[in-house]
Amino acid sequence: MFVTPAFAQDAAAPATGGFADIAIQLMPILLLVVIFWLLIFRPQQKRLKAQQAMLSAIRRGDTVVTTGGIVGKVTKAVDGEDLEVEISQGVKVKLVRGMVADVRSKAEPVNDNKPA
Repeated sequence: MFVTPAFAQDAAAPATGGFADIAIQLMPILLLVVIFWLLIFRPQQKRLKAQQAMLSAIRRGDTVVTTGGIVGKVTKAVDGEDLEVEISQGVKVKLVRGMVADVRSKAEPVNDNKPA
């Protein structure tokens, strides 16, 4: 009553598990990896490069905005990590270069050499 006949498989049937089957199963995963790379990782790398270029190009006289929202003018910029920013008349603070969120206006280079 509950017994069903068992049918033997055809001996000439092709073997499964070939390279084409594996490639078809991995195709959606590879497609997701490509989409993530194009939509997330690549733009993030471009933004990081642009941010690093902006930070390295800061020089004296530039108006900067810190990550805390303070706007000030760079009074001293050396190649190291620190900047000296004047946030008010006579108020100068030392700022780590990485904490600059934006450069509002680029100033022309200031010539410290006074003519004789």
